[in-house]
Amino acid sequence: MVWFVILLAIGAGALAPLQGTNAELFKHWQQPVWTTIWVYASGLAAILIIQAFARQTLPTASAVHAAPWWAYIGGALSIVTTLIALMFAQKLGSGLFTGLSLTASVCVSILLDHMGWIGFKPHPASPLRILGAVLMVGGVWLVSKF
Repeated sequence: MVWFVILLAIGAGALAPLQGTNAELFKHWQQPVWTTIWVYASGLAAILIIQAFARQTLPTASAVHAAPWWAYIGGALSIVTTLIALMFAQKLGSGLFTGLSLTASVCVSILLDHMGWIGFKPHPASPLRILGAVLMVGGVWLVSKF
């Protein structure tokens, strides 16, 4: 089962650079807010189609109240990343933009794991984990230069 989850994570990562489709739409529309509205409206339509087959029930009131406040800001954070990507991904190029985004994600993830924040199981920021992040920074530098 773990291998399947790993494959899904790899697949999600492989799809991330395809967010350039949003940047292409922005290039034609030149309206970042309307482009983002379209991106999320089409995403909502897709998830509603999935829900038609999955038929999941609504969460219970107790489950809704039990979640911490910060568990509800993911959508807003996603909108920020979408706006940034659609406006700047094509300017930087897919390799550099994705490299910067991924490296920043890994660095913040190491901090979140180390501190055990936002529900993650604590995982110390060992010297080798930090070295991995530093190597990613070096890799992004190489991508930007060549």
